[in-house]
Amino acid sequence: MSRYSRNALILAKVETTAGVDAAPTGAANALLVANLTINPLKANNVSRDLVRPFFGGSEQLVGTATVEVSFDVELAASGTAGTAPAWGPLLLGCAFAEAVTAGSRVDYTPVTTGLKTLTLYYYDDGVLHKLLGAMGDVEIKAGIGERPLLSFKFEGIDGGVSAATATGTYTPWKKPLVVTDPNTGDILLGCTYSAGALSGGTSYPSRGFNAKMGNSVVYTPLLGGDSIDITNRDVTGSIQLDLTPAQEVAMFASVKANTTQGVGFTHGTTAGSQVMVFAPNVQLINPSKQDVSGRRLIGFDLRMTPSAGNDDVRIVCL
Repeated sequence: MSRYSRNALILAKVETTAGVDAAPTGAANALLVANLTINPLKANNVSRDLVRPFFGGSEQLVGTATVEVSFDVELAASGTAGTAPAWGPLLLGCAFAEAVTAGSRVDYTPVTTGLKTLTLYYYDDGVLHKLLGAMGDVEIKAGIGERPLLSFKFEGIDGGVSAATATGTYTPWKKPLVVTDPNTGDILLGCTYSAGALSGGTSYPSRGFNAKMGNSVVYTPLLGGDSIDITNRDVTGSIQLDLTPAQEVAMFASVKANTTQGVGFTHGTTAGSQVMVFAPNVQLINPSKQDVSGRRLIGFDLRMTPSAGNDDVRIVCL
């Protein structure tokens, strides 16, 4: 029988509390993903290191083990304002909370307590791999001329493998718009956010936006209580801006003064299909001169720190 590497399916189920679900029961969502990779057994192998009267190695014993999976999903809203997008459950497994305002918007903001875990079922050509109690990290990728993406990496406790197949329904997943000037517009620096709207600030032409949550995902093996935990968050990113000479001088002064400011943008053109990203307390660091098609741009690394706490970055579907 032929086997095909692209014959794969991932299902995800959010746990009500952080913990481990040992069986694929309850409501699970099929994930429409790209750039899928999996490490089916990330094992801590223990060498026997035997002493014998001849050369030769010793076998290793399989010890504690986890499973890693990474993939991209397209960053597109649900199509209906106030309805959560299909990728919402994945953010919950990356230390986010979901707040639905009926008929208006869905806000995703970071949390420090009450974290949720995922059970991920990875069907790879007739073989089911289970990631139990999974938690992960996410990166927002919104570069000019590209599909906007959420890039995820999850680690979960090894739930074993078995011969199994499944089918998925992808209707909730919507096609995204490519990041272009008509679809996205300028980056706003110095803006503020309230109730689904950005206000104030100065708009700058840019090459798009990138941000990584920087979650510290750790596996703690315990007899009778293995767990995957998120123990810290350090949000970073990058932008490239097209600045006038006066703006460049002012921006360098801002960098030297350790100034922080709000940064945000909105992608999408119609209600129900827009995604907004906002960070209230962003420090621009490490300026660099960059040549793009003969035009001089200025690149900056971003440090997105909390303002009031658990507000490092916000993702809003409008």
